[in-house]
Amino acid sequence: MIRDFTGRVCVVTGAGSGIGRALAYELAACGARLELADIDAEGLRTTADRVARLGAAETHTQVVDVADRAAVQSWADATAARFGGVDLVVNNAGVALTATVEEMDWDDFEWLMGVNFWGVAYGTKAFLPHLRRSDAGHLVNISSVFGLFGVPSQSAYCAAKYAVRGFTESVRHEMRLSGSGVGVTTVHPGGVRTDIVRNSRAAIGRDKDEVVALHDSLSKTSAQRAARTILKGVRRGRARVFVGLDATAIDVGTRVLGSAFEPLVRRVSRRGAPLAPAPQSAAGPGSAPGTEGLSSLGERFTAGGYSDPVTDG
Repeated sequence: MIRDFTGRVCVVTGAGSGIGRALAYELAACGARLELADIDAEGLRTTADRVARLGAAETHTQVVDVADRAAVQSWADATAARFGGVDLVVNNAGVALTATVEEMDWDDFEWLMGVNFWGVAYGTKAFLPHLRRSDAGHLVNISSVFGLFGVPSQSAYCAAKYAVRGFTESVRHEMRLSGSGVGVTTVHPGGVRTDIVRNSRAAIGRDKDEVVALHDSLSKTSAQRAARTILKGVRRGRARVFVGLDATAIDVGTRVLGSAFEPLVRRVSRRGAPLAPAPQSAAGPGSAPGTEGLSSLGERFTAGGYSDPVTDG
């Protein structure tokens, strides 16, 4: 279990913006050695310039398409050779798509799955051998609250995030059963203020500006707060981390209500929310209609945004 990130080799994908950039900043302030990747070269340069000023012990950046299996494998091996090992890997890179199944273009569907699921799978498989050699290796895969319940117009996004959830839980069991000390954490962010929706794709005829405005109005958690919550979960060896009160409330609501949660989703969707690709708020200030009371319930059942503690890695 990583208690202190000072001098640790930490890998973050999607580091050119959003939660990935915030994670890089937080880890730099802790004195970590950073390997940062993104497909956006300019965004990656901006992140790299900042982490150098924040105190990163060492930083290397790489433009990587996480949907390219060979590229990810080559990058993982080069990273381990460059730094002499790897301690933390955060598979964070993600994209978004707003479209119903009937509206959705296959190319867009495959694009999203390539990044949001296969990117996580490739990164996990490529880095696991290196994490096993660390005295405190830890893997973090970013799912979403949309990996907890289905949402209209988000079938592709939900499919990928559900897949990440199941895949990561299986990896966690495998690490424990094999006697490995590698910790494995699944992260379910709620509404986080990032540019994922601005950079998203949408079906022809959908008003993307409207989707962006909705996302911005419902996203109550800053990327910095999200990053701090994730790293706190790593330090505590948590199996699952929920980012934001909305994520906690949705987790509790889906478990307590079961299929009875679905009418709430349809009710909210008919009123125009939440149809944005990024994880959305369903409780707290500015909450969606029909979900009142879930926030306090979430705090009661999973205080601090965590559940299912992992001991001994």
